[in-house]
Amino acid sequence: MKFLEHSHFEALNSALNFDAGIYRIIGRLESYSCKLVASEKKLFKSMNAADGLSPNDLEALSPPNSSSFPSNSFSSSFNSRIASMADEFQCSQTSRKILFYLIATLNASFNPDYDFSHCRGDEFSKEPSIKHVMDAVDSSFFNSSAREEYNAVKAQLWSAIDSHINLSDCEIYSFNPNANFDPWDECCIWSFYYFFYSKKLKRIVFFAYRAVRKDDADVEEQEDTGYTSFDMDLM
Repeated sequence: MKFLEHSHFEALNSALNFDAGIYRIIGRLESYSCKLVASEKKLFKSMNAADGLSPNDLEALSPPNSSSFPSNSFSSSFNSRIASMADEFQCSQTSRKILFYLIATLNASFNPDYDFSHCRGDEFSKEPSIKHVMDAVDSSFFNSSAREEYNAVKAQLWSAIDSHINLSDCEIYSFNPNANFDPWDECCIWSFYYFFYSKKLKRIVFFAYRAVRKDDADVEEQEDTGYTSFDMDLM
């Protein structure tokens, strides 16, 4: 996967850093080309050969988080519940090729600290719609003390992603890491990982964000010697 530089994403990465009381919320927005490098092609071939499957074979995924309904959901109509179950079924699988793109994106983003090559389909979900994802992201921030700060950049965030990858023409996935292998588990209160995949553009936008205790966030900033601040206006 090739990292694609994007000035507006860089500016947003600087802006997506919010004080949320006892913790800090930190966002990461990156873009990658789906063109595999030589080492990724080799790994992809070896994984398919080991399982005796082809890139177009389907891999089972976990249902999206929307499968968990609150206790008052019984007030909803039976037909709505059936429709929701059908959506979940349609979102519970993808091709092994796309699954590998998601794994390769994680490897590229967290290189060299983590290797996600062992991850399998049940650690990923296919999200039912962009609205579902936007609502989930908005809720995460609005339920924190950083709601006002997030609201100030919300429009720029989704506009930048849409202009780069065309959200209406994307498949959206999320990563649900095993509790024993979450790259941010040791310092996180909670975290989310989303992938916006465009088959037409052969591109993935990776959007991850996490809530970190302030002491841990300060340590991260001190260790991140490559950090750059951007003062440019957001589009």
